[in-house]
Amino acid sequence: MKFNSVPDDKAIRSAAALLRSGGTVAFPTETVYGLGADASNPFAVQKIFAIKGRPSFHPLIVHVAAGSELTRWAKNIPDAAWQLAKTFWPGPLTLILERSALVPDAVTGGQNTVGLRAPDHPVAAALLHEFGGGIAAPSANRFGQLSPTTAQHVHEKLGGQVGMILDGGACRIGVESTIVSFVQETPTLLRPGGLAVEAIEEVLGQKILLVQSGSQKVRASGMLDSHYAPGIPFEACSGNELIHRARQLASMGYRVAVLNMGNEDAENLGMDGITCFCMPDSSAEYARKLYATLHGLDCGIFNWILAEAPPATQEWNAINDRMRRASCRAVAHSSETLIETCSSGETLSR
Repeated sequence: MKFNSVPDDKAIRSAAALLRSGGTVAFPTETVYGLGADASNPFAVQKIFAIKGRPSFHPLIVHVAAGSELTRWAKNIPDAAWQLAKTFWPGPLTLILERSALVPDAVTGGQNTVGLRAPDHPVAAALLHEFGGGIAAPSANRFGQLSPTTAQHVHEKLGGQVGMILDGGACRIGVESTIVSFVQETPTLLRPGGLAVEAIEEVLGQKILLVQSGSQKVRASGMLDSHYAPGIPFEACSGNELIHRARQLASMGYRVAVLNMGNEDAENLGMDGITCFCMPDSSAEYARKLYATLHGLDCGIFNWILAEAPPATQEWNAINDRMRRASCRAVAHSSETLIETCSSGETLSR
């Protein structure tokens, strides 16, 4: 594996050549780091699934250099999709469209649709330009785990399994792209992300549908109930529930990391086994810092993470979505803990 910090023209050319030969390249985008392969090569695409441990039915997003490439990868493209691409590309917006004949089944999970986006990062843009094709790229991590926002995160989790890692620094946005589907007559939000829904609606001049869990007709990246999770249990709690839950876990022997938003009560829980970390009160700053913070806490010192739930407002939609999905594992873990505690009559030490 080659690890290129501050990629120069030579590194970009090497990465593009590796993609043409059927290899994999991890590269930065404005959202998170992607694990890329030639989107037109099903054998190369299969390497992504093998490295990540990703189920074959879970589709990938194809990254392109510009909106002018839409017709290469999609067909029957509605005017509204062209309008969004023209306005927001390059940027953190993925469009779900009817796929063209060029897109292999390996990319789409066997569906008749494909996710497309043009990333807004100089390293990604240079790689796409040099490669001259589409790059299929989910987040460069193990399936269902925390997305990487630095090259070091990729190196720690995937290591030598990736052909090359291009280091473009920390990701500017820090959470994945917003996904909008044009499969139905009305544009539908499949995943909130780095682009605000209000901005999309303003351009379209209409409201977009919000997908209900389990009701979507199209599978897309990051839509499983359990996703974006650290290796230890994670929960989002509100208000006094955060303090109560932290003390409950600490009393059971857990070493608890608490992410609070300037809550003085949470900062002074006054109990061994609890360590508090203050998070930004700006949604943009919080998103930029979230995954990096969780990576830092998932290092063996702690064995449970609690976060103060952000406001339930539009600007926090993407963060609340990631927290909800990351919490699914903790719910199952909590149930097992409760059963074990009740049956033994003893508290647990972790």
